Amino acid sequence: MIAGKYYTRAVALGLALRPEADSDVPFLGALYASTRAAELADVPWPPEAKAQFLDMQFQAQRAHYRRHYPEADWCVVEHAAERIGRLYIERWPSQHRIIDIAFWPEHCGKGFGTALLNDLIDEAAAVGKAVSIHVEKNNPARRLYLRLGFEIAEDKGVYDLMARPAASSGKGGEGPQLKTAS
Repeated sequence: MIAGKYYTRAVALGLALRPEADSDVPFLGALYASTRAAELADVPWPPEAKAQFLDMQFQAQRAHYRRHYPEADWCVVEHAAERIGRLYIERWPSQHRIIDIAFWPEHCGKGFGTALLNDLIDEAAAVGKAVSIHVEKNNPARRLYLRLGFEIAEDKGVYDLMARPAASSGKGGEGPQLKTAS
């Protein structure tokens, strides 16, 4: 279980983080597919072809993440004992990298992502580190990241690397920013 003194906002909303298990893979695959539904809505493939494509993409993403982020925490986000999302994060000496954060569509817009992100910002700030994440340019969550003080650090084509310098106030996205040398 990933918890501790920095996850107060998430806990206040009834969220729990736990390590993902092999039994979560079907859920994680379906969650991944839900994040791509709008993108594939107009693709003229039969549903079986879309499902097969999404499963292949999910497996490729999963393998890529594990190869490139070997020390990451792979968490399932639960609310009222129901799996509603995932949070993948790796803590590096210079920064904390959010690899992925996703929720079922019906759980978006309820403040869950904001709470987790502010908690992650507080955790990183407590050790003087920035927080970063790759975000697709067309991802609606970009507005949230910008509101929380993330800035575009690097254009990666389809993605932007967004980073938030360590906060000095201990209030996540609500406080002033302090750039620190690591």
